[in-house]
Order: sequence, then structure tokens, then C-alpha cells
Amino acid sequence: MSKVTWKGGTLLAPVPAVLVSCGTVEKPTALTIAWTGTISSDPPRMYISVRPERNSYEIIKQSGEFCVNLMPSSTVRTLDYCGIKSGKNEDKLAKRKLTALPCTQISAPMIAQSKISLECKVFDIQPQGSHDMFLADILAVNIDEDLIDEKGRLMIEQAGLMTYAHGTYFALGKKIGTFGFSTKQKRAKSVNMKNPKKKKKDKKD
Repeated sequence: MSKVTWKGGTLLAPVPAVLVSCGTVEKPTALTIAWTGTISSDPPRMYISVRPERNSYEIIKQSGEFCVNLMPSSTVRTLDYCGIKSGKNEDKLAKRKLTALPCTQISAPMIAQSKISLECKVFDIQPQGSHDMFLADILAVNIDEDLIDEKGRLMIEQAGLMTYAHGTYFALGKKIGTFGFSTKQKRAKSVNMKNPKKKKKDKKD
């Protein structure tokens, strides 16, 4: 199949669509981020990339803290609003009826309407052109109780999360596999040893 080649651009997709909260519980604010991801599993680390002109930029830079809130797709209008409007001009959380809650390890708040919130402490800031990349340790993860089953496992498929791709938000769809499933061997059918199937007699006699 033939290809059409464009010049280099930010077309990696899909990417997370998250709400990053910062400030304090008494004076919270938040902005929507799509340029974010994991950079290490041990220790657990991630990054967010923020334009220096954003209101939250200086708050995060000065405090060295932020919280990444994974929002359900039902809040997509709120998520989009917080990415367009500036906290310099209004209280976005109050406008969109979002509730700031205390985190456990940092002064920045988490968002009550989030299903999963990651508390982060910045350890480095790297200029990357249009954005500065905040590299951070993930100090704690807060999860809604209804996403934990009776065995203590996370049922993330029930969080109703969303993604962002080329200017469009998408709700996550059906589960199509789990990590490593392509290399797992199929279980052999077990034989009932109490009543094994009898082999048919050879009809040659």
C-alpha cells in the first residue's frame, strides 16, 4: 500500500488525556495535559510537558509538585474546558464543579472526580522547545475503592478512561488482550482419570 509522507509532527497517538492539579487544597488549579507518560518503573517515574506561558507552569516549577488525575470519559467536557481556559482569569475547578482533596505525600491536591490520581514530586526540569518537561517521582497512587476487587486487584477497565488522538478525545473501548497474552501457551485439556475415555477396538480382527 502506498504512503503519504508529511513533515515531522506530534502525531503519536493515542496519548493520555489527564487533568494535572497543582497549588494547594486552599488554592487549587488544574490544566489538561496530553504530553505525559511513564519514564521508569523502578523507581516509578513519569513526566508532563507544559508550556511556560501556562498559569500552572510557575506553580509547578515553584512548588515542585503536581498530581496527575485520570478522569472518566463522562467528564470530557470538563477536561477540554480546563485545557482551553486559564486559571489566571477564573477558578476553573469551581466553574466546572471539581473538588480538590488533600494528597497523602504532597501539598498539591488531587481531584475527587478522578478515578486514579498519581502524586508526583519533580526532580528535574528540561526545556524541550515549545514545552518544558517536568520529570517526577510518583510517590503515591490513589484509587477509587470501587475499582478494587475482593482480591485487591485493580479493575482498570471499569474506570471509563479516555485518550486523545489528533485533536479528538476517545473513550476506551473493549479489552482486546492483556500483557504477555500472545506468548502464553494454551492449557491442555484435562483428562478425567476416574473415567477415561475408552479407545475403540481395532477393527482389523
